[in-house]
Amino acid sequence: MKLAADLFCLLLCFTAVGCDRVYVHPFSLNALNESTCEELEHLAQEGKKTFVPVSIESQTTPAYEEDVKDEIRLDSPSLSVRGRQKLIYLKDFVHVLGMRFYSLQREAQQGRNVLLSPTSLYGSLASFYLGASNQTAADLQGLLGFVPLSGDSNCTSRVDGRKLLASLRTIENLVKTEDEELLFSKMLCLFSAPGILLSQQFVRNLLPSADALYMRAVDFTNPSEATKQINAFVEAKSKGQSKHLLTDLDPTTDLLFAVDVRLAVTAKKASRLKESQEFWVDSNRVISVPMLSVTGMFKYMTDISGTFSATEVPVGKNALLVLLQPINGNDLDKVEAELPLQSSVWLENLSPRKIKLTLPELRIEDSSDLQEFLADMKLPALLGKEADLSKISDTHLTVGKVQYTSLVFDKICLL
Repeated sequence: MKLAADLFCLLLCFTAVGCDRVYVHPFSLNALNESTCEELEHLAQEGKKTFVPVSIESQTTPAYEEDVKDEIRLDSPSLSVRGRQKLIYLKDFVHVLGMRFYSLQREAQQGRNVLLSPTSLYGSLASFYLGASNQTAADLQGLLGFVPLSGDSNCTSRVDGRKLLASLRTIENLVKTEDEELLFSKMLCLFSAPGILLSQQFVRNLLPSADALYMRAVDFTNPSEATKQINAFVEAKSKGQSKHLLTDLDPTTDLLFAVDVRLAVTAKKASRLKESQEFWVDSNRVISVPMLSVTGMFKYMTDISGTFSATEVPVGKNALLVLLQPINGNDLDKVEAELPLQSSVWLENLSPRKIKLTLPELRIEDSSDLQEFLADMKLPALLGKEADLSKISDTHLTVGKVQYTSLVFDKICLL
């Protein structure tokens, strides 16, 4: 089967999770317990331990980055009944928020590719929740999907952000495979203005959320130079994969939060066609691109209305690549109108058949600012200049951007 140009790809992560018959509210599964509240109060009374990030121009690895690696990391939730319940509820919250962001991006970028990492977006909000206080923390908690059972705002009615990050990391780790069929990595960078003290506790809380964590000081008052320095730093740390994280900066910025996500899929038993093939970008434009071809048993379906076909391509133990192709003169807008993207139940209708699958070698990269997403959601003040981020720093911070870059590409493994 040769795929035409209007192709919609979904990478889905499925976990072999189950649930017992006892219903437990998702808030209760992730709430702070009494002892944790007491610990937090004790830490507040002792005062915060802080550090000043070294300049981005420094050529040596700062001691604090070595120190935080030695800190005790949170254990990932076990896949016990309770642990599975956490993942099930959290998966739904991530999916709902991800679809809201996707719908906004699809409307704003009509005719362009949209590449989102729902877990990274959700994780970024959860990270700021860990650094937020008072109304900012309450608003972020609500956006993450957790509403206190009693409606009060005391410590026992707050979600433990560390549990959320650990659960997200468990979901992301389920994507990885031992035979490197699918590679997934995430790098987190915090860039602060010179002289700003950052909380050591906040940084320790972020450790479970990424494969690498870097903190540097940058002079944002010279936006063009700061942009060059940050782009060069991220490019170096990503080994040349991410080259254009930023295009501009606000000179009033005190803090920039950047996430770099990499996903590489190995197309096993595939072969590269000797010559480039035609690929329709849309109904009016065709380009010549390198193609991969593989023949095998794949799950497949054509929807009842004849709007699209779907092919399921396993790319790991817990991950699927689902290719959607508009048919009978339809386009992606029609497909998305027909497809219940809020649920993956429709995938149960696919059945195995032998297919010769031909698809382009893909390399898709996109960079987005979470601040813009929040503005589109009519929540521009949530991480704006009035946000209370006092658990990150005693300095009143102005968050310039919450930037994340996603890169998806495939490789081939010849027979």
